[in-house]
Amino acid sequence: MPSLTASYWRLWTARTISFTGDSLSLVALMVHVADSTGRALAVALLLLVGDFAPALLGPLTGAIADRYGRRRVMVGCEVVQGLLVAAIAIWLPPLPVLLVLVGLRAIAGQLFQAASRSVVPELVPDARLARANTLLGLGTNGGEALGPIAAAALLAVSDIRGVLLVDAATFAVSAVLLLRMPASPSAPEPGGSLLGDTREGLRYIFTTRLVRAVGLGFFSVVLFNGIDDVALVFLATETFDAGEAAAGLLLAGVGIGLFAGYLLLTRTVRLSMVTLLLLGFAVSSAGNLATGFAWAVWAAMAVQVVRGLGIAAMDVASNTLIQREVPAELLGRVFGTLYGAIGVAAALSYLGGGALLEITSPPVAFVVAGTGGLVATVLTWTALRRVRS
Repeated sequence: MPSLTASYWRLWTARTISFTGDSLSLVALMVHVADSTGRALAVALLLLVGDFAPALLGPLTGAIADRYGRRRVMVGCEVVQGLLVAAIAIWLPPLPVLLVLVGLRAIAGQLFQAASRSVVPELVPDARLARANTLLGLGTNGGEALGPIAAAALLAVSDIRGVLLVDAATFAVSAVLLLRMPASPSAPEPGGSLLGDTREGLRYIFTTRLVRAVGLGFFSVVLFNGIDDVALVFLATETFDAGEAAAGLLLAGVGIGLFAGYLLLTRTVRLSMVTLLLLGFAVSSAGNLATGFAWAVWAAMAVQVVRGLGIAAMDVASNTLIQREVPAELLGRVFGTLYGAIGVAAALSYLGGGALLEITSPPVAFVVAGTGGLVATVLTWTALRRVRS
């Protein structure tokens, strides 16, 4: 079986370094905003601007990735992100300006993600796509896990500005690595309008049954299950009365399972990508359902680890399936729209889940989330079976 290419490993290294820097600077900015404003709402706004705002522009950023060549777009995004982070580090502006700069950086990051997912089929043979996506997930999630640890170490010997400048340097290193990749052979010459390209991408998604089924299924599963980040804290502190340390353990459970899932999937995946996707939907949803019946912190953590395995399967399967089924010239738009929609689903889940927690309890919220996710899995299975029949 053909091996992964040198260009792929440059992409892998660039993404891993970039994600590590992102995670590092997020911790630094949260600390800075909390210290400078003393308000939890300000930290929430920082997170909302970094996640939800760019998600709304997913179809447009995907069109840019398809229109102007993926290597060029990735390098440009890394340069822009590096300059924005450096500006924040030097200036440390007041909150309203900081939110604008963070939002712009997040939009560039969203564009980078669409381009970097779309370029993978150009760098590796089809038989290695699943393994390539698994290793990318392992690297980026490993980087995200390492970032907070590195931030804590750096903050012990430096200040916020120093940590942010380190993040700016990671973008520079990533851009240099990406420059050594070949230009995207599938990138078309710009023609028509950018909005026209965006509409074409949305039309393709809504009229292609397989892509529509995968997208709606992923959106629905996240819409129900995204509550877990919020609910786990209350499960530990209120239901189990175990304190903040226990909440940290529960939150770490998904990360451990996610990392273990990618490690398991680095072996040859014998399941079809459709089967792996549905299995991921089911396992991640069942993990939340089982958490609602957990009787102790260790039991809840155990099922959250299992849930992490399902999330890894969802990620690898959806990326590989789309890369194989969608024409190369439309990949950026499909990925941009899909992951933008997932970001919106997560934000809606936080809001709806918060309201549910207010009127019920953490165990009930987990049961509702897991049950809804399993129903969404069954509906997705039905839709995909009709597509394949």
